[in-house]
Amino acid sequence: MTYLIGIDEAGYGPNLGPLCIGATAWKVESIVGPFPKDSGQGAATLPNLYETLSDIVTQTASEGKVAIADSKQLYKPASHAKGSAGLKHLELGVLSALRASGSEGKTPTNVEEFFAATSADPANHRAGIPWYQEANERLPIDAKPQAVDQVACRLRRVLEETNIKLCEMQSRLVYPEEFNTLVEKYETKGAALSHVTLALVRGVIDALGNSNGAGDSPTRYSIVCDKHGGRNRYAALLQHHFPEDWIETEVESRGESRYRWQSETRQATISFRSKGESFLPAALASMIAKYHRELAMRSFNAFWQKQVPGIKPTAGYPQDAKRFKAEIVEKQRELGIDDRVLWRSR
Repeated sequence: MTYLIGIDEAGYGPNLGPLCIGATAWKVESIVGPFPKDSGQGAATLPNLYETLSDIVTQTASEGKVAIADSKQLYKPASHAKGSAGLKHLELGVLSALRASGSEGKTPTNVEEFFAATSADPANHRAGIPWYQEANERLPIDAKPQAVDQVACRLRRVLEETNIKLCEMQSRLVYPEEFNTLVEKYETKGAALSHVTLALVRGVIDALGNSNGAGDSPTRYSIVCDKHGGRNRYAALLQHHFPEDWIETEVESRGESRYRWQSETRQATISFRSKGESFLPAALASMIAKYHRELAMRSFNAFWQKQVPGIKPTAGYPQDAKRFKAEIVEKQRELGIDDRVLWRSR
């Protein structure tokens, strides 16, 4: 059996709010021939799910199909884009995919259910953060529930017809206090991102192995991640998270860094690419991460607007984050909220 796995993040740059990482895993028909290697053009040859699922999936928002693409293409804040659809396209893609996936097959109706469906906060860090304690907004927010249901039914049918299964939709949210601790431990925010990402990759692979068992031939995993900043070398990080395997380097370049490892039970390749969202599993991962990020910032802003009436909401990016922090500083002090809970150091 073969699994295609995509990983991407949202919220790496801001000072406020969580870093969010998404992951999806798709089971496809076994790849015929040798395990994918370099195509001769600097990239591994992988099945194109956009072509296979073209009856229902598109890379741009359109009526009658579900858009799965880089989340930055599908979501524009209403204040930045006239006629913005808000969270509609993220919700149509993410919530319909959850319903059509191999999980419980139901659409989350609130934030808590969405967290549970994507295993987003296994240590329940958000329970100790004031702005999330009573935040359980109903979902979807901008999409119509009937539209989500219709898309989910069509997506499930096309997946069945093409013998493809969406097996895993996971995420990992890293809130400021944990983020700061990880940066201190690993010395850079890029290294912190890489370690959390590869821990999620390991968790997804382990979950797939546990749920599907061993077959007569090795299980194949093709994994695509977006590049982590300017990093080109990942072998040591991979070896840390897969200590029982020997990591082989295939290529390390600005465009792509690719590695492989194999044993009697599994064969794996992982690529870190610029614009990794062109790979459908990574695009949906991007959408999961972005949806979590936007839901988190809605709760964050709602809390502070209640505490400081009239304050303008923030997306959490550096310049505006400084403005926002200056405007809440007195109330923050009054509430006894430590900076490490609120502010990401890098």
